[in-house]
Amino acid sequence: MRKTPQSRQVKSAPATFERPAPHRVALVGFGTVGRAVAKILCERSDGLLRLTHICNRNFERKKQPWIPGHVIWTDDFEVILKSDADIIVELIGGLTPAEELVRNAMKAGKSVVTANKQLIARHGPDLLQLASASGCLLEFGASVAGGVPVLPALRTGLCGDRLHGIAGILNGTCNYILSRIENDRIPFSEALEEAQARGYAEADASEDLDGGDARAKLSILALSGLQVRANPSDIRARSIRAIDAVDFDYAAELGCTVRQISRADLKDQILFAEVGPSLVPTSSPFGRVQRNLNLVMTSGEYGGDVAFLGAGAGGDPTAVAVVSDLMFVAENLASGPRPQRSLQLGSPKVSCDFETPWYLRLVVKDQPGIIASLASILSVHHLNIDAILQKPGFEKTALPFVITLEPCRDEQLQPALHEMSALSFAVRPCLCLPILR
Repeated sequence: MRKTPQSRQVKSAPATFERPAPHRVALVGFGTVGRAVAKILCERSDGLLRLTHICNRNFERKKQPWIPGHVIWTDDFEVILKSDADIIVELIGGLTPAEELVRNAMKAGKSVVTANKQLIARHGPDLLQLASASGCLLEFGASVAGGVPVLPALRTGLCGDRLHGIAGILNGTCNYILSRIENDRIPFSEALEEAQARGYAEADASEDLDGGDARAKLSILALSGLQVRANPSDIRARSIRAIDAVDFDYAAELGCTVRQISRADLKDQILFAEVGPSLVPTSSPFGRVQRNLNLVMTSGEYGGDVAFLGAGAGGDPTAVAVVSDLMFVAENLASGPRPQRSLQLGSPKVSCDFETPWYLRLVVKDQPGIIASLASILSVHHLNIDAILQKPGFEKTALPFVITLEPCRDEQLQPALHEMSALSFAVRPCLCLPILR
């Protein structure tokens, strides 16, 4: 049968799809993390991202042969702000000049990816609002537990839940020191020196040891997971410096170990939050975390508890988080202009008045009547003793022993601790740790 013109099949030319131009990336800061980010970007072949600028002081000394020739090097932030880069990666840290750079970048319509925990902890809500008003994106997944994708998970995987609690081991330096004391019963000073020698702790490790680093990270987790503003300065931070090998001996008798725990619970418009050393069961997820790993656990109304474990620091793990944020930004920019949205955040009162059982370790000059004096003070403040632990073999002039208390509020306990530390037989202030079951 002869085909009519109408029935004749006409083959059309195959459709061609023009690949969109890659998003241009300017990198500010070429330290350990910056180098690792640049390495990943230069080795990528998917055409989504293209490194175009690197900004760093004394950049001539920083240049690397593996950086493509088209990349522009500079030490002037203005060159970056006036460039054609779509996304700026801020990796210089600190508040000055990082805050000004990030604000100016977003005012110019450029999206920003940062690993700067202090910047986000202190100015995150305002910067997110500025990003929305400017039609760009601000991502900071590497600012908490760099190698653990907890912040992206809060943004996407857990956004359908209603979270009410977040707790974590957020500082690898502290966890390394505490796990070394636990495993070999070495003094705190020796564990710190070892951490510094291995590069896990700075020469001045105060920000880690005294809780400042973890406090900033907890503030960011509260912002991202609990949708509340919590200034780091409003969150109590307790130091790990007073922890000694004997505390692990006594903790073991209670089936526990010691870890620096950051925790935040949102209840009835109050954010209970603090950072500090705590007793945790050795069989718990927190008790099993060793060396410099990080662990974050979220508690949700519908999804229950979810845990995230991994390397919290280091050039490569943090760089992976930065590049993951870059990919998220690039894919969202490709979808077109972003509508302006108001940021809905709560502003609860921040309190450290947790109600828990407590571990009190005292060091005293041995004499009759010590327990009676302590019990009298605790009784006046309506605090109930759960157990008294005393190991033999210590000098009578500096005898450590432990009292554990039944659950009570922090505010109820503090006046009693003040009175107990002022007693004539007290060699040093009482160490008080919450017991988290």
